[in-house]
Amino acid sequence: MGTFMAKTLHAIFQAIANVQNEQELQQVLMETIGDYFGVQHWGMYLLDEQLAMEIAVPKIPAVCLESNPVERYVTERHAPVHEEVILSPEDWKNLCSRHEHVMTGPIICDGILVATLNFARDFGSPPFDRNDLADLSALCIHLSTKLATLRVKPKTFKSTENHPLTPRELQIAKLVAQGFTNGEIAEKIWITQNSVKQALKRMFRKLAVSSRAEMVAKLQDLVI
Repeated sequence: MGTFMAKTLHAIFQAIANVQNEQELQQVLMETIGDYFGVQHWGMYLLDEQLAMEIAVPKIPAVCLESNPVERYVTERHAPVHEEVILSPEDWKNLCSRHEHVMTGPIICDGILVATLNFARDFGSPPFDRNDLADLSALCIHLSTKLATLRVKPKTFKSTENHPLTPRELQIAKLVAQGFTNGEIAEKIWITQNSVKQALKRMFRKLAVSSRAEMVAKLQDLVI
Protein backbone atom coordinates (compact mmCIF):
# COMPACT_ATOMS: atom_id res chain seq x y z
CA MET A 1 0.00 0.00 0.00
CA GLY A 2 1.24 3.50 -0.80
CA THR A 3 2.12 6.23 1.62
CA PHE A 4 -0.93 8.35 0.83
CA MET A 5 -3.81 7.32 3.07
CA ALA A 6 -7.03 8.85 1.84
CA LYS A 7 -9.32 9.63 4.75
CA THR A 8 -11.98 11.46 2.76
CA LEU A 9 -13.32 11.42 -0.76
CA HIS A 10 -12.47 15.10 -1.01
CA ALA A 11 -8.80 14.24 -0.39
CA ILE A 12 -8.89 11.90 -3.39
CA PHE A 13 -10.53 14.60 -5.53
CA GLN A 14 -7.79 17.04 -4.57
CA ALA A 15 -5.07 14.50 -5.33
CA ILE A 16 -6.60 13.84 -8.76
CA ALA A 17 -6.88 17.57 -9.47
CA ASN A 18 -3.17 18.09 -8.74
CA VAL A 19 -1.74 15.49 -11.11
CA GLN A 20 0.08 16.63 -14.26
CA ASN A 21 -0.08 13.50 -16.42
CA GLU A 22 -1.68 10.07 -16.69
CA GLN A 23 1.23 8.37 -14.95
CA GLU A 24 0.73 10.58 -11.88
CA LEU A 25 -2.98 9.84 -12.07
CA GLN A 26 -2.15 6.13 -11.95
CA GLN A 27 -0.04 6.65 -8.83
CA VAL A 28 -2.79 8.62 -7.08
CA LEU A 29 -5.28 5.84 -7.78
CA MET A 30 -2.92 3.16 -6.51
CA GLU A 31 -2.37 5.03 -3.25
CA THR A 32 -5.93 6.05 -2.46
CA ILE A 33 -9.01 4.34 -3.76
CA GLY A 34 -8.46 0.74 -2.65
CA ASP A 35 -7.97 1.89 0.94
CA TYR A 36 -10.89 4.32 0.81
CA PHE A 37 -13.41 1.76 -0.45
CA GLY A 38 -12.17 -0.99 1.88
CA VAL A 39 -11.69 -3.62 -0.81
CA GLN A 40 -9.34 -6.57 -1.17
CA HIS A 41 -9.11 -6.32 -4.96
CA TRP A 42 -9.53 -3.56 -7.48
CA GLY A 43 -8.30 -2.61 -10.92
CA MET A 44 -8.77 -0.60 -14.09
CA TYR A 45 -10.23 -2.61 -16.96
CA LEU A 46 -8.94 -0.84 -20.09
CA LEU A 47 -11.08 -0.44 -23.19
CA ASP A 48 -9.08 2.38 -24.77
CA GLU A 49 -5.60 1.69 -26.13
CA GLN A 50 -4.64 5.34 -25.56
CA LEU A 51 -5.14 5.05 -21.82
CA ALA A 52 -1.57 4.98 -20.54
CA MET A 53 -2.33 3.19 -17.29
CA GLU A 54 -1.52 -0.29 -16.06
CA ILE A 55 -2.56 -0.60 -12.43
CA ALA A 56 -0.29 -3.12 -10.69
CA VAL A 57 -2.64 -4.35 -7.99
CA PRO A 58 -4.60 -7.58 -7.43
CA LYS A 59 -7.11 -7.42 -10.24
CA ILE A 60 -10.61 -8.76 -10.53
CA PRO A 61 -10.67 -11.91 -12.72
CA ALA A 62 -11.99 -11.41 -16.23
CA VAL A 63 -14.81 -13.86 -15.51
CA CYS A 64 -16.22 -11.31 -13.08
CA LEU A 65 -16.10 -8.53 -15.66
CA GLU A 66 -16.48 -9.70 -19.22
CA SER A 67 -19.82 -10.58 -20.77
CA ASN A 68 -21.90 -10.36 -17.60
CA PRO A 69 -24.82 -8.14 -16.57
CA VAL A 70 -22.69 -5.90 -14.32
CA GLU A 71 -20.24 -4.93 -17.05
CA ARG A 72 -23.07 -4.74 -19.60
CA TYR A 73 -24.96 -2.30 -17.37
CA VAL A 74 -21.98 0.05 -17.15
CA THR A 75 -21.21 -0.25 -20.86
CA GLU A 76 -24.77 0.52 -21.93
CA ARG A 77 -25.62 3.22 -19.37
CA HIS A 78 -22.23 4.75 -18.51
CA ALA A 79 -23.32 4.55 -14.87
CA PRO A 80 -21.79 2.81 -11.83
CA VAL A 81 -23.42 -0.30 -10.39
CA HIS A 82 -22.84 -3.12 -7.90
CA GLU A 83 -24.08 -6.66 -8.36
CA GLU A 84 -27.03 -6.44 -5.97
CA VAL A 85 -28.65 -3.69 -8.07
CA ILE A 86 -29.29 -6.04 -10.98
CA LEU A 87 -28.76 -9.61 -9.76
CA SER A 88 -29.96 -11.85 -6.95
CA PRO A 89 -27.28 -13.26 -4.61
CA GLU A 90 -27.84 -16.71 -6.11
CA ASP A 91 -27.42 -15.49 -9.70
CA TRP A 92 -24.24 -13.61 -8.80
CA LYS A 93 -22.78 -16.65 -6.99
CA ASN A 94 -23.38 -18.75 -10.10
CA LEU A 95 -21.73 -16.12 -12.28
CA CYS A 96 -18.66 -15.35 -10.15
CA SER A 97 -17.62 -17.78 -7.44
CA ARG A 98 -14.41 -15.97 -6.38
CA HIS A 99 -15.74 -12.64 -5.06
CA GLU A 100 -18.86 -12.11 -3.00
CA HIS A 101 -19.37 -8.47 -4.00
CA VAL A 102 -18.25 -6.31 -6.93
CA MET A 103 -18.80 -2.69 -7.90
CA THR A 104 -17.95 -1.12 -11.25
CA GLY A 105 -17.93 2.46 -12.58
CA PRO A 106 -17.25 4.06 -15.98
CA ILE A 107 -14.36 6.30 -17.06
CA ILE A 108 -15.55 8.45 -19.96
CA CYS A 109 -13.44 10.55 -22.34
CA ASP A 110 -15.02 12.55 -25.17
CA GLY A 111 -18.28 10.68 -24.69
CA ILE A 112 -16.61 7.27 -25.10
CA LEU A 113 -16.24 4.61 -22.42
CA VAL A 114 -12.44 4.17 -22.19
CA ALA A 115 -12.17 2.15 -18.99
CA THR A 116 -14.08 0.76 -16.04
CA LEU A 117 -12.98 1.09 -12.42
CA ASN A 118 -13.68 -2.18 -10.62
CA PHE A 119 -13.79 -3.18 -6.96
CA ALA A 120 -14.25 -6.59 -5.35
CA ARG A 121 -14.72 -7.80 -1.79
CA ASP A 122 -14.01 -11.35 -0.67
CA PHE A 123 -16.48 -13.64 1.05
CA GLY A 124 -17.36 -12.50 4.55
CA SER A 125 -17.03 -8.82 3.64
CA PRO A 126 -20.01 -6.43 3.75
CA PRO A 127 -21.82 -5.69 0.48
CA PHE A 128 -21.47 -2.40 -1.33
CA ASP A 129 -24.28 0.03 -0.51
CA ARG A 130 -25.79 3.17 -2.02
CA ASN A 131 -23.18 5.37 -0.33
CA ASP A 132 -20.39 3.37 -1.98
CA LEU A 133 -22.19 3.73 -5.29
CA ALA A 134 -22.60 7.49 -4.82
CA ASP A 135 -18.91 7.84 -3.93
CA LEU A 136 -17.88 5.80 -6.98
CA SER A 137 -20.12 7.93 -9.20
CA ALA A 138 -18.47 11.12 -7.93
CA LEU A 139 -15.00 9.58 -8.31
CA CYS A 140 -15.70 8.53 -11.90
CA ILE A 141 -16.84 12.06 -12.76
CA HIS A 142 -13.59 13.52 -11.41
CA LEU A 143 -11.47 10.89 -13.15
CA SER A 144 -13.27 11.34 -16.46
CA THR A 145 -12.94 15.12 -16.29
CA LYS A 146 -9.26 14.97 -15.36
CA LEU A 147 -8.47 12.46 -18.07
CA ALA A 148 -10.18 14.62 -20.68
CA THR A 149 -8.20 17.65 -19.46
CA LEU A 150 -4.90 15.76 -19.62
CA ARG A 151 -5.61 14.68 -23.17
CA VAL A 152 -6.38 18.14 -24.51
CA LYS A 153 -3.58 19.10 -26.87
CA PRO A 154 -2.03 22.47 -26.01
CA LYS A 155 -3.08 25.19 -28.42
CA THR A 156 -0.27 26.74 -30.42
CA PHE A 157 -0.31 29.99 -32.33
CA LYS A 158 1.57 31.27 -35.35
CA SER A 159 4.39 33.78 -35.19
CA THR A 160 3.92 37.27 -33.82
CA GLU A 161 3.89 38.77 -37.29
CA ASN A 162 0.23 37.73 -37.59
CA HIS A 163 -0.92 39.64 -34.50
CA PRO A 164 0.20 42.59 -32.36
CA LEU A 165 1.26 40.59 -29.29
CA THR A 166 4.83 40.56 -28.08
CA PRO A 167 6.55 37.17 -27.58
CA ARG A 168 5.94 37.46 -23.81
CA GLU A 169 2.28 38.29 -24.34
CA LEU A 170 1.98 35.40 -26.77
CA GLN A 171 3.45 33.12 -24.11
CA ILE A 172 0.78 34.30 -21.67
CA ALA A 173 -1.93 33.83 -24.31
CA LYS A 174 -0.86 30.21 -24.84
CA LEU A 175 -1.06 29.53 -21.10
CA VAL A 176 -4.49 31.15 -20.91
CA ALA A 177 -5.61 28.93 -23.78
CA GLN A 178 -4.42 25.89 -21.81
CA GLY A 179 -6.68 26.88 -18.91
CA PHE A 180 -4.12 28.16 -16.39
CA THR A 181 -5.14 30.81 -13.85
CA ASN A 182 -3.32 34.13 -13.44
CA GLY A 183 -1.52 32.77 -10.39
CA GLU A 184 -0.42 29.63 -12.20
CA ILE A 185 0.77 31.66 -15.20
CA ALA A 186 2.76 33.96 -12.92
CA GLU A 187 4.45 30.98 -11.30
CA LYS A 188 5.27 29.33 -14.62
CA ILE A 189 6.91 32.38 -16.25
CA TRP A 190 8.42 33.88 -13.08
CA ILE A 191 6.50 37.15 -12.87
CA THR A 192 4.00 38.52 -10.34
CA GLN A 193 0.30 37.84 -10.56
CA ASN A 194 -0.31 41.59 -10.92
CA SER A 195 2.04 41.64 -13.91
CA VAL A 196 -0.06 38.95 -15.54
CA LYS A 197 -3.23 40.99 -14.93
CA GLN A 198 -1.64 44.10 -16.44
CA ALA A 199 -0.37 42.14 -19.41
CA LEU A 200 -3.83 40.73 -20.04
CA LYS A 201 -5.32 44.23 -20.00
CA ARG A 202 -2.81 45.36 -22.65
CA MET A 203 -3.49 42.23 -24.70
CA PHE A 204 -7.24 42.80 -24.54
CA ARG A 205 -6.77 46.35 -25.84
CA LYS A 206 -4.48 45.24 -28.66
CA LEU A 207 -6.87 42.51 -29.77
CA ALA A 208 -10.04 44.55 -29.16
CA VAL A 209 -11.54 41.90 -26.85
CA SER A 210 -13.00 42.09 -23.36
CA SER A 211 -12.43 38.60 -21.92
CA ARG A 212 -10.03 35.70 -21.84
CA ALA A 213 -12.47 33.56 -23.83
CA GLU A 214 -12.73 36.21 -26.56
CA MET A 215 -8.97 36.50 -26.71
CA VAL A 216 -8.48 32.74 -27.09
CA ALA A 217 -11.24 32.55 -29.69
CA LYS A 218 -9.62 35.36 -31.71
CA LEU A 219 -6.19 33.77 -31.54
CA GLN A 220 -7.55 30.37 -32.48
CA ASP A 221 -7.94 31.69 -36.00
CA LEU A 222 -4.13 31.58 -36.07
CA VAL A 223 -3.75 28.01 -34.79
CA ILE A 224 -1.13 26.09 -36.71
